[in-house]
Amino acid sequence: MTAILETGGKQYKVSEGDIIYIEKLNVTEGDSITFDKIKAIVDGENSKFGAPTIDGANVTAKVIKNGKSKKITIFKFKAKKGYRRRQGHRQPYTKVQIETINA
Repeated sequence: MTAILETGGKQYKVSEGDIIYIEKLNVTEGDSITFDKIKAIVDGENSKFGAPTIDGANVTAKVIKNGKSKKITIFKFKAKKGYRRRQGHRQPYTKVQIETINA
């Protein structure tokens, strides 16, 4: 059984046991969270698609950790103008493991 869920403005295709990195949520490690914005559920021949979401469907996940991804460097440069800007960014994330999909 797979589901498409929405969180943090992004959509993720998940099945039970998957580990995914999502946009940072305000939860602590070890907590259980429930996603209720489910766009679609596919179970073999049975498929349900929401318009825009499926009522009563949810996905339960366990928070493994909160962290930051690797640093990326943003460098702006304009030739012959003496303009240089260097900036770094580390995107925060929440790592979760999908436990159950309820249709």
